[in-house]
Amino acid sequence: MVFFRIASGQKDYVRNYDPNGILQAEGWMLNNEKVDFWTYYHNNGSIAKKGNFNHGKKHGYWYFYSENKMLLKEGRFKNDKASDWWIFYSEKGTQKVQFENGMKEGYALVYRDSRLRKAERYSSNQKTGEWTSYFSFKKDNPNLKF
Repeated sequence: MVFFRIASGQKDYVRNYDPNGILQAEGWMLNNEKVDFWTYYHNNGSIAKKGNFNHGKKHGYWYFYSENKMLLKEGRFKNDKASDWWIFYSEKGTQKVQFENGMKEGYALVYRDSRLRKAERYSSNQKTGEWTSYFSFKKDNPNLKF
């Protein structure tokens, strides 16, 4: 791997290239740790993922793309682990999933044709409930506010 640095005070802006000279990633380094905004690339030059680092760990909001530039997923990291709500995109529809400490924890909402089709509940990455109608969901979760 080839590194190219542009010095900027205490931080360095780094570009990583593969042996063929193709840009793989670029972003900021401080004390040999990734910090602030980074962008990673597919071999065809399109963006693979982008987001922030804090002390070498993914932290904050990230976006992930296919080689043909389609958004695949987006969500928040906290200390290198998925947290809060994530959105997953596919031809079949969209899923909004809650994470805590890198595991599914809470609800997953499944949308098809922009309509909510199913709700699932997870605890420590294990599915603990599933509903396909609003009424059955509300019956099992009377205190939940949306």
